[in-house]
Amino acid sequence: MLKQTITELIKKAIIEARQAGKLPELTLPEIAIERPQNPEHGDYASSISLKLARAVGTSPLAIADEIAGFIKPSAEIESVTVAPPGFINFTLKNEWLTQQVDSILKDADTYGNIELGQGKKIQIEFVSVNPTGPLHVGHGRGAILGSTLANALNSAGYSVEKEYYINDAGNQVDSFRRSLYARYLQAIGKEAEMPADGYLGNYIIDMVREIIAAEGEKLGKLSGEELTTALGKIGLEKMLGQIKADLEMMDVTFDVWFSEQSLYDNRQYETAIESLKKRGYIAEREGATWFVSTALGEDKDNVVVRTDGTPTYFATDIAYHYNKFLERKFDSVIDIWGADHMGHVSRMKAVVGALGIDPEQLTVIISQMVTLRRGGEVVKISKRSGDIVTLRELVEEVGADACRFFFLSRTADSQMDFDLELAKKQSADNPVYYVQYAHARIASILRLAQEKGADSTDGDVSLLTTEPELILIRKMLLLPEIIETIAQTLEPHHLTYYAQDLATVFHSFYMQCRVVSDDKAMTAARLKLVRAAKLVLGRTLGLMGMTAPERM
Repeated sequence: MLKQTITELIKKAIIEARQAGKLPELTLPEIAIERPQNPEHGDYASSISLKLARAVGTSPLAIADEIAGFIKPSAEIESVTVAPPGFINFTLKNEWLTQQVDSILKDADTYGNIELGQGKKIQIEFVSVNPTGPLHVGHGRGAILGSTLANALNSAGYSVEKEYYINDAGNQVDSFRRSLYARYLQAIGKEAEMPADGYLGNYIIDMVREIIAAEGEKLGKLSGEELTTALGKIGLEKMLGQIKADLEMMDVTFDVWFSEQSLYDNRQYETAIESLKKRGYIAEREGATWFVSTALGEDKDNVVVRTDGTPTYFATDIAYHYNKFLERKFDSVIDIWGADHMGHVSRMKAVVGALGIDPEQLTVIISQMVTLRRGGEVVKISKRSGDIVTLRELVEEVGADACRFFFLSRTADSQMDFDLELAKKQSADNPVYYVQYAHARIASILRLAQEKGADSTDGDVSLLTTEPELILIRKMLLLPEIIETIAQTLEPHHLTYYAQDLATVFHSFYMQCRVVSDDKAMTAARLKLVRAAKLVLGRTLGLMGMTAPERM
């Protein structure tokens, strides 16, 4: 990557400045390479002189002058300048920039990929909704965050595994089974009360009707406990099937569907708790079993086994993360949780440390709430069922691409408004339409070229010297840096901003530069540029899990 090239140029210059007696011997801090906000200041800038000023004992501007004087010429850099209060600015050569069009076309679908991860194993666990009801809009945000982050990390050279944790054990699943049992009896004309903690949504009634239609009356011959178990098994399978189908509507898939029940069946729960006990982090008191969180700086200890002998959700989470780190040996784990789990983060990090794992290997991303709006009006319930708006309803109304882009458009830790009317607009006001239209416009240019027999095979990219052309190339070259930023910050929203910027630059180029013309040499060169732009924009849309339309 170009940033690394510039970093090495600066390092070598500092070493030579030391050897020449222009700078003292000192520990070199990290060299950060940034992009100046003002394009007139060049393509890249470093503030290393500001970091060195105190240790050197002279002004940052003087240090910058010394370093800049030792920076060697390179194939990429046109000029190196110094600007107050001590920035070293780098401007790229136009000749080098134009050559990158051929490089992009050569890399094709791998363009933008970097080797930051070097194959390290990362697990991303997301959605993981209890299979006791349909996915709602908030779940969709976590789904898109997780799947897009996985795409970016794969492109950054990590080995990524996407996982859905199925909560198929515990109180909520028991409540789900008992809810189905009550609704089943009611459906066949028998009296039954819904449990106090039951699921009251219409989807339970609909599911029971489906089960009766498929199974006939044979289930009615089972005893109470047998019927509850049978209905629960069928119901969980149906709910998981619906969840999978709803997620696939948005191109969200998983490598692993991990069963909570398996932690008990395979005795991993017992192994994990025993491991903590040996390390002195488990205590028995007040008839319950506790994780001694206070020994790790937490405000209070946490119950892992209740007085009635049943494990808490925290207990199964302990076993689950024991499995992730110590059995499956992931180098890093990323959990994407809803806002209601924020209070769980600190103790989860503590327990990971208690298991002998570096807590920094676990990252928890909190996905904040989503508010649906139709114009200025807040949408709270479904028109179809009167209950919450399901994810399926949202996708059916605005489309998967709009869902993905809008969910990605804000950082995960900020609450967001989802404007249904804007998401459906077919105009430049809608960022989804705006970005995809740029791709369709490029496709139309290439079709026109084909109709006219224009060919880019022998296009001479050195002819691309105008400002709109060079600005477009510069913008295309940012994709590897965007992927690097996402891999380092775990913030995939950067893709939405990059996509809009790239589309804007392309639309501007299109308005100022005629691609297919009577000038065959210029046509061939610009067709190469347009093909490269289509590839980069298509890759960006692909990373976001969106389609790249050829026509609109």
